[in-house]
Amino acid sequence: MKDLRTYGAYAVVAGASSGIGEQFARQLAAAGVTPVLVARRKDRLEALAAELSGAYGVDSLVVALDLLEDGAVDELSRQVSGLDIGIVVANAGIFHAGPFVGNELSDELDVLALDGALPLRLAHRFGREFVGRRRGALILVASSLAASPVPFQANYAAVKAYVLSLGQALNHEWKKHDVDVLVVSPGPTRTEGLDNAVGIDFGKLGGRKMDPAVVARTALRQLGRKAHVIPGLMNNLADLAGKYLLPRSASVRLYGRIIEQALTGPGTAA
Repeated sequence: MKDLRTYGAYAVVAGASSGIGEQFARQLAAAGVTPVLVARRKDRLEALAAELSGAYGVDSLVVALDLLEDGAVDELSRQVSGLDIGIVVANAGIFHAGPFVGNELSDELDVLALDGALPLRLAHRFGREFVGRRRGALILVASSLAASPVPFQANYAAVKAYVLSLGQALNHEWKKHDVDVLVVSPGPTRTEGLDNAVGIDFGKLGGRKMDPAVVARTALRQLGRKAHVIPGLMNNLADLAGKYLLPRSASVRLYGRIIEQALTGPGTAA
């Protein structure tokens, strides 16, 4: 793995209070990079910061923000002003499943804002700095669902497809400025978000859930080497099948049948 300290002394981790984001923070701290922990739950962030301090001797910065609020990225930028930010991890996200018209529009707009617009805002704010000084790295967390339209997760999958496209394009644009961009697309992962997902019971889908530590470790190892990485052999095989073996229409029908069986909302499959 590349020496992550060459990007800068600090790394912003958006969505650091649990799951994949927490693991990014842990592994960055272990690599000698000081995490800037960003999420809503201040108590969680402070507990994690104390743990990282004891384990790795890093003095993490806690930034308790609701990233859905207007001006959140501006406030984050203000709080990290003057720090040598070398890596930004856009991991914060939310999830809603179910028949599209059965979901509240406000919930779907929150998915669009947190999972899509926030990575855009972080990329633009910190990317300008990275490109200007010719040093830095951006990690965007997409999803294995970015590879196909997914009925009953229509908006979420579409937003993650946007994130994947954005990151791959920025990887090309910024490479000549010595700035690394990586998109990581995990499959189902053992996180609070998955366990508490609205409208769907992932336990009904079967299969093993990936360890979030593996997702973060895979991404950090491939940073500077690839534009896109999919952690896990089975997730890679599923991605290849969707790209080269199944027509897109068949992939949509397959996802529709699988996801519908796991829905938990009113009027959905039991």
